Amino acid sequence: MHTYLRIIYHVIFHTKNNDKTITKDHQKKLYKYIHGILKNKKCHVYEIGGTEDHIHLAFSLHPSVALMNLIHDIKLSSTRYIKNEKLFLNFNGWQIGYAAITHYANSIETLVKYIKNQEEHHLKENSRDEYIKHLHDAKIDVDEKYLF
Repeated sequence: MHTYLRIIYHVIFHTKNNDKTITKDHQKKLYKYIHGILKNKKCHVYEIGGTEDHIHLAFSLHPSVALMNLIHDIKLSSTRYIKNEKLFLNFNGWQIGYAAITHYANSIETLVKYIKNQEEHHLKENSRDEYIKHLHDAKIDVDEKYLF
């Protein structure tokens, strides 16, 4: 018997206090580093992007990996990388928690396009409203006292 699995996640997490510390000059280095973490965990990466205060990840989770542990590893390792490489001098860490929403395989193109267009998208909508909208669209109850 063989196992067939494709769970596509859209994960979003913010900087601590939603601070705008992930400046454009080194965003791609950070995304490449996170891409490496995902690849090392045998995940298929579709897209990584974001803005100065948050990151979006689109990937398929390998069946041997627990999502909670993966996000913990990404946050811990990327924080260490940011500090060691002095990428973002005002970076104080990541928020506690994250949003993880599953997607159908046939919606991946739309998700990738959405993540690639984050900068343009946030000219019209702030990251807090975007986050709440994603949670509501996924039918996740939001307790606003735990947001940022």
